[in-house]
Amino acid sequence: MKRSPKDTALSVTRISRRGLVLGAAQMGFIGLLGLRMRHLQVEEADQFRLLAEENRVNVRLIPPSRGQIFDRNGIPIAVNAPAYRIVLVREDAGDIEETFAQLATLIDFDDSDVARAKAEMKRSPPFLPVTIADQVSWAEVSRVAVNAPSLPGVTPEVGLSRHYLSGSDFAHVVGYVGPVSERDLARYEEPDQVLRIPRFQIGKIGVEAKLEEELRGKAGAKRVEVNAVGRVMRELDRREGEAGADIQLSVDHKLQNYVQARLGSESASCVVIDCDTGDVLASASSPSFDPNLFVRGISVKDYALLRDNDHRPLASKTVQDAYPPGSTFKIVTALAGLEAGVISPNDTVYCPGHMTVSGRRFHCWKRVGHGSMDLNTSLRESCDVYYYDLALKVGIERIAEMAHKLGLGARTGVPMSAETEGIIPTKEWKRVNRGQEWVVGDTVNVSIGQGLVLTSPLQLALMTARVATGRSVTPRLIRSLDGVMQPDGAGEDLGIAPENLRQVRRAMFNVSNHRRGTAYRSRIENDAMRMAGKTGTAQVRSKVVRNEDVPWNERDHALFVNFAPHDTPRIAVSIVVEHGGGGSATAAPIARDITLQALYGGTPPLDAYPAADRARIEKQQEELRQRITPNEASTESDRA
Repeated sequence: MKRSPKDTALSVTRISRRGLVLGAAQMGFIGLLGLRMRHLQVEEADQFRLLAEENRVNVRLIPPSRGQIFDRNGIPIAVNAPAYRIVLVREDAGDIEETFAQLATLIDFDDSDVARAKAEMKRSPPFLPVTIADQVSWAEVSRVAVNAPSLPGVTPEVGLSRHYLSGSDFAHVVGYVGPVSERDLARYEEPDQVLRIPRFQIGKIGVEAKLEEELRGKAGAKRVEVNAVGRVMRELDRREGEAGADIQLSVDHKLQNYVQARLGSESASCVVIDCDTGDVLASASSPSFDPNLFVRGISVKDYALLRDNDHRPLASKTVQDAYPPGSTFKIVTALAGLEAGVISPNDTVYCPGHMTVSGRRFHCWKRVGHGSMDLNTSLRESCDVYYYDLALKVGIERIAEMAHKLGLGARTGVPMSAETEGIIPTKEWKRVNRGQEWVVGDTVNVSIGQGLVLTSPLQLALMTARVATGRSVTPRLIRSLDGVMQPDGAGEDLGIAPENLRQVRRAMFNVSNHRRGTAYRSRIENDAMRMAGKTGTAQVRSKVVRNEDVPWNERDHALFVNFAPHDTPRIAVSIVVEHGGGGSATAAPIARDITLQALYGGTPPLDAYPAADRARIEKQQEELRQRITPNEASTESDRA
């Protein structure tokens, strides 16, 4: 049927309208798509560019150079030395077993190294290098480099590792570093990312641990381009890290070296303090150990030898161990009595060899008794009965107060590991810590440094320095940090009457210089350097038996404290010889030799010793010269 012109016109109108609507919709969609493309390509361009860059560019940390440690004269003690290692990239190596077999002919590594390397390979992507051998020699590096064409995937590398130039001399002071462990990471709420770098070293004990954050420095970073599987293609740029702070100790490495040698094979400890500044000039524990063994992880065999040694070479005895101070504590009891006004220097007590208190007999070390004793003679000859009587007059509270004033019973704060607080007991202390009431016998025992009282060798040296100067000297171990001098420990006036201090110093002088003094045999003959001291013998068992009749570990401890020169004190010394017997026979001679070495700044002349001892001392000095192992850096300096 033929359409009418009217129907045709209406149909055309409808089609045109639909075309316009469809065209408008299409144009609207294209407009929206254009706007979205503009948003993504222009407004969000930086964001997507960053995402793309992160897919092909990685940022990797660069370990900082650890700060070095020096002695008071600038001699390096702990340095960063080149360390060579052999690494292997598994995907480049081909036959792993064949590669290990070839390496075994060139370098020295055992089955445990192979097992460790294979285990690390399984955990790591095939393109990452794995350390096969660490701390290898230059000769081994050279052999691997020469044979490189036949060792695909094997590469020698060089890095920095800690090295302790003085060997065992500073082991207990400086400590050592080692690989970061999970236990190390657990100490931090938010660990520094640099600690997660494989084989990164962190301080474990001593100054290395206490000043870890200052020594560590800040990590650098480098940007590297990687491919789709994460393999490094090239380095784009780098920002070097900030090296750790250098530290200068107060310790004199030559004196420290001598002290370690003089202590020899004894289980002993010694502290030397500068009376003017509080500087710790020497802090030695014997026997010691080589901290270099721990840097890359000590072997089970080597660690067992140290752990099972009954002389405890791993213990930092100068600060970590606490001992009964024995008769060295009589200095405290004497000053407490003088300050309380309950005695005068001329008051006397008769010593028949014992004293009965509350039905219990307390003996003097001299069983036949000393006779009539005053303050001077009681310290000079170390009469126990005099101090039993004095303690009952002055009381434990005032004795404890004086002990604290002289630096006992509190941590000094030196940056060394596991410093003990010691014990200065009181009635309240015993009630809280032992659940027992104080008895009068406790006061009697404490008066001569026995019973509940315990002190460290560092505290005893501090006590001696304070008696010598009348000031609240505090020990300083860190002399400067990153070139900035640290406050000294000269201290303020103790508030003890000068006359009372003079009386005690006079008695201590007679200990070493009067014919009846307990340390007279260990005197110094040079009038300008004569020392004032106090012997001590601390019992480790209640039953009275001769030391030679019991095993070594049941014998008495030998102690000696002194300062010198007596009229213008420069140094204070304390020494404890574990199970060494009598302080006068064992500890005093060692302390005298160390005192002279410190005052002279080297080997003292023979005329500083009593004439009868000079032949023996000359032989001893020669033996010590043979045993002393100098610091590597100072040896090179001397040669130059």
